[in-house]
Amino acid sequence: MIDTTEQESASDVNDGATVTSGLLSAINSPEDLRKIPEDRLPDLCNEIREFLISNLSKNPGHFGSSMGAVDIIVALHYVFNTPRDRVVWDVGHQAYAHKLLTGRRNEFRNLRKYNGLSGFPIPSESEYDTFVCGHAGNSISAALGMAIADMNTPGETDRKTVAVIGDASIGNGLAFEGLNNASNNPNNLLIILNDNDMSIDDNVGALHRYLSDLTTSSRYNRMRMKVYNKFRKKGWIGDKGKGLVLRFNNSIKALISKQQNIFEGLNIRYFGPFDGNDVRKVVKVLSEIKDMQGPRILHLSTKKGKGFISAEENPQAWHAPGKFDPSTGEKISQKGNLAWQEIFGKTLVELAEKNETICGITAAMPSGTSMSIMQEAFPKRTFDVGISEGHAVTFAGGLAAAGKKPFVAIYSSFLQRAYDNIIHDVAIQGLPVVFCIDRAGIVGEDGVTHHGLFDLAYLRTIPNMTVASPMDASTLRNLMKTAEVSSAPFAIRYPRGKSESSILDPEIKELRKGEGRKIFTSKGTGHKVAILTIGPVGTEAIDAAKKLEKDGISADVFDMIWVKPLDMDILNRVAKDYSLIVTVEDGVKNGGFGSAVLEALSSLKLNTPLLRLGAPDAWVTHGSVAELRAECGFDSDGIRQQILNEVSALSAS
Repeated sequence: MIDTTEQESASDVNDGATVTSGLLSAINSPEDLRKIPEDRLPDLCNEIREFLISNLSKNPGHFGSSMGAVDIIVALHYVFNTPRDRVVWDVGHQAYAHKLLTGRRNEFRNLRKYNGLSGFPIPSESEYDTFVCGHAGNSISAALGMAIADMNTPGETDRKTVAVIGDASIGNGLAFEGLNNASNNPNNLLIILNDNDMSIDDNVGALHRYLSDLTTSSRYNRMRMKVYNKFRKKGWIGDKGKGLVLRFNNSIKALISKQQNIFEGLNIRYFGPFDGNDVRKVVKVLSEIKDMQGPRILHLSTKKGKGFISAEENPQAWHAPGKFDPSTGEKISQKGNLAWQEIFGKTLVELAEKNETICGITAAMPSGTSMSIMQEAFPKRTFDVGISEGHAVTFAGGLAAAGKKPFVAIYSSFLQRAYDNIIHDVAIQGLPVVFCIDRAGIVGEDGVTHHGLFDLAYLRTIPNMTVASPMDASTLRNLMKTAEVSSAPFAIRYPRGKSESSILDPEIKELRKGEGRKIFTSKGTGHKVAILTIGPVGTEAIDAAKKLEKDGISADVFDMIWVKPLDMDILNRVAKDYSLIVTVEDGVKNGGFGSAVLEALSSLKLNTPLLRLGAPDAWVTHGSVAELRAECGFDSDGIRQQILNEVSALSAS
């Protein structure tokens, strides 16, 4: 690993942020970067990595991918005239060096903190951030749109657009759709494939490297274009025949190398693979191909965690490692209660041991969802389909149609991408697929692209879909057992982070659908309020109810468990016995749990006043979960204050 001792001694440390005194400290924009001699770029890359190690060891973020992409980022801003030339990122957690080089170095200490820098590129933060990129697979499509727009805008035709996509993201369905469209429409898009793990094609070895070097040389391409222009001038070939020439050229290359390349099969010129961690090599290649016409892809091989031995040796564990000791690589573990995904993973194995039809599916998140526990216990019954959420859902539908019981574990914000698949390929047929929705609600520092705020609203509208959320570990286990015996689609949502439990309750039992429970009875003697909650946010409601006792308000709390079907007995009772009903959810108010309660009260022709609390009709950014709940008004203090305000208004009327 990099020895940071010398760097620390020559730096100013303030609030955990190392401000370097070398090349990096003089760069406030890419224009400053371009003044550096090319032979000093490797030194700059080392400085950036030292800066990232020092900062991310204290203020956690996405480590491995950002370390691996440093050289590519430096080369891009060195060769291209950003921000006029656009760089479109795919899964922007690899772009920390991009933030450092584009005027945000001094703010980096506040990365992913409340009111600080986003952990991903986002246009509202910088003119260098060209497109939102928290989810995988969208860079090629977005960049292609920009490139074609420039080609058709007077005065903008000289602008260049580069899409940077990782090897895992290239397997996403949207990425393939973008590649297909790029091959069929005139454009000058450059796609950089940052290959840091997965093998994209087998074209390696001495001959292939020779062919790659040949086809990226300016001499080769001048000769190629000269021949094409001569043929065109003589009328032997027109614009429609250009693709034929390209396919012929690719066929000759494939014949010589005895290999076929998927990109060249799509008529997209392919260059590489090259060492993406050799910054000077990347600068050379980019300089030679940046002015070429037509779509092309540059394949760069990089190492996740580059420059930090622990991360290089175990890149999966160092994707987002939390706090660590930069001198030893030892992680600073946070022991405590079981994480929600751990409870899911262990419970799934318990159920699968007794039910051979159970299988597990995840979309590139086996460790993040703890599907890895099932994967280790039952490898033949566990499937990681990669970053392909739509496929994961339809694949699960196929398994269910053939008699299996699939449990699909996907983060809430990522499941949004599979909405049509849920409806068309599962729900219409009533297939018994279980959706285990991880990271539901506010997730914290990952911010606006990762909050799971919409699942209650977008799932409860689907006919025959069961939607539930546990407040505690035992209820999650019981819901999974209930889902196992369900003959229809079943969704269970739970948050990121730790549960209230450090051990698993050995008992698992089937619950009665649509039956909630009272979890707190107030000792207050004043205004009677019923607080209906869904999920772990019920703990905030209980705390608020205890505070309201001191305010002279009697607030009872009900854990509804089910959003669909709702507990109509509880609704009837509270509508008649309480002067105010309050709903609390870790999700959007519009269309969510509170809306479901409002609709139910309307259908029962009950007009008890209702106060709905949850995420507002606005984008929630990043910060700690506690800070963001407070901002949205459904932490315990926010719940208390809004109930006080509502009771006061009711009393005044």
